[in-house]
Amino acid sequence: MVEVTIGLVADHANVTREGKLNIFGTFDKIYAQSVPAQHPHMVLVWIFEADRSEANREHKLTIELIDEDGEKIFSVEGNMGFGSPPEGEYKVKGNQIFELNNSTFKKYGQHEFKILINGEVRKSIPIHITKPLQSTHA
Repeated sequence: MVEVTIGLVADHANVTREGKLNIFGTFDKIYAQSVPAQHPHMVLVWIFEADRSEANREHKLTIELIDEDGEKIFSVEGNMGFGSPPEGEYKVKGNQIFELNNSTFKKYGQHEFKILINGEVRKSIPIHITKPLQSTHA
């Protein structure tokens, strides 16, 4: 089975040529003066782990963004694949970065990114759209 061990939203992420995952500016709230609100750039980052038996074949990947009323804001589908783990290891591990530009949120409240692999939710990542905190200075 392919599992998602870590999932988060950040300002930026990259993977070095040595395979190190760098994540910058993680967040779970977007402050918006009004809605609909557009967020210029963010990345959805996740780390997957799979058994050797899952290697060398395609897996259906779906990423959804759902609002708190269950309305699907968007859904993207594709395929992912990976090779076998090194000799003597039983698990394959990998880093995934999905860039989102100009995402629009129609209303305030809890939203959720869902990562589905082969039709099953493997990770839910919450993000809250909220009004900015009001200053109490006179």
